[in-house]
Amino acid sequence: MQSNIFNKKLFIGSPDWGESKYWSYKDLKVHFRVTGDESNPPIVLIHGFGASSDHWRNNAEIFASEGFRVYGIDLIGFGKSEQNLQTKTKYLENQFWANQVASFLNEIVDIQKNGKAILIGNSLGALTAITILSERPQLIKTIIAAPLPEPVFINPIKFSFPFWLLNFKNVLIKIIFHLFPLNPLVNLISKTKLITFALQSAYFSSISDDTPLKRIVTVPAKRVNASKALRAMCIGMSIRPNSAKGPFIIEKIKNLPNRPPILLIWGKQDKLIPIFLAKNLIKLHPWLKLCVIDNAGHCLHDELPSDFNQIVLKWLENLKTHKKQI
Repeated sequence: MQSNIFNKKLFIGSPDWGESKYWSYKDLKVHFRVTGDESNPPIVLIHGFGASSDHWRNNAEIFASEGFRVYGIDLIGFGKSEQNLQTKTKYLENQFWANQVASFLNEIVDIQKNGKAILIGNSLGALTAITILSERPQLIKTIIAAPLPEPVFINPIKFSFPFWLLNFKNVLIKIIFHLFPLNPLVNLISKTKLITFALQSAYFSSISDDTPLKRIVTVPAKRVNASKALRAMCIGMSIRPNSAKGPFIIEKIKNLPNRPPILLIWGKQDKLIPIFLAKNLIKLHPWLKLCVIDNAGHCLHDELPSDFNQIVLKWLENLKTHKKQI
């Protein structure tokens, strides 16, 4: 399915959608939003890098109006969630966030009572979602990854480095990121026009007049511990074992019994993860489904929300009626 609609109005909904709440995970404060009737099937929205639950401003209320209970969670280090990690955790990476969201599904969404969750993730959020699925498939009804990051090495890396070399690499990475002046860099980007340049790389249409979008990204970046959280992410994502990376996770999911269905939604003009990578991924894993939206970049759910919401709702309706195609 492709859309030829070119919608230049990017900011339709309010970033302050739903009800704002807090929850504690490992003594770390987690912010989330929720909307829709409590008795409806649960959808959990997981944002991408640098964003938050606010980034689902053009999607959450639409899904709620179509009969879903919709949650948007701020991953630790992002949005209004905890950034001052202290000694509670050293590094942030997709395995940590997967454990955070899995606990959220059990404690807040309460899947035992309300049924398996539908996970919709943008980029890093999609990686977090498939990480959960690879380890706790019993929690998840379906995943919509829009898009899925880390397909660059489509096949899992077959070789491995000696243990001593991996240790040396990890020590070097930690030293580099501890010495790198992240605090002034974060301040420079968040307080100057560089933020517009950085955001534009994730969009096909111009975002120069989208003040709410800039606020969604800059407000968390201006918090006092933002650079500490970013350092924890940079190190954590850099020193992960290959088994925690996208290609390995997809391979693990492929072999799951009663594997939940996964839909990939890609922006045809995605500059960060080009569409040819998605097509290569589908060739290697034809059990994945791919839908492409024209005139959309990396943040397609926010850029062309009408098209995105329609695709999601059609996928969910087809799951309900046991159809195989979308």
